[in-house]
Amino acid sequence: RSGSLEASKAILVDLLTIRADRDSYYFGADYLFERHPDILRRLSLDAPGLLPTFLDGFVWRSRNTENGLRRVNYWIKHFLVDAEGNFAQNIEWLVAHGDPKLICHPVAAVAVDLVWNNVAFRTFLLGKTWFLFTTIIFIISQSILTHATSTGG
Repeated sequence: RSGSLEASKAILVDLLTIRADRDSYYFGADYLFERHPDILRRLSLDAPGLLPTFLDGFVWRSRNTENGLRRVNYWIKHFLVDAEGNFAQNIEWLVAHGDPKLICHPVAAVAVDLVWNNVAFRTFLLGKTWFLFTTIIFIISQSILTHATSTGG
């Protein structure tokens, strides 16, 4: 209304634009998350319309195609790890926002798939295997106890 969302969008696009010269690449995401580690939560609460623009800033698509395919790079470091090296809350904040379109965004999908396939799946499978094992033991013990009490033993 006052133009603040448009100005914020322009700032986000400028910060998250990948620039390069002969020596190195420049990408403002590190500075953004250093200054505002909770930027994703703040955007989801105060300016949810900027979240797609924010997430788009973490995708680089090559202008060249090879065999009909285009190279894509995702910068998901800040979605997984915070400044102290702990698991970041950014995915949790995206889920808490409750917008299915944001969860289906390629950046969010890659980050969640990486966590699921490399960390959570084994723990989940181990927990379900333990549950299945204890359920089978319970069923076998109940059938033995039922058979033992019906025969008078």
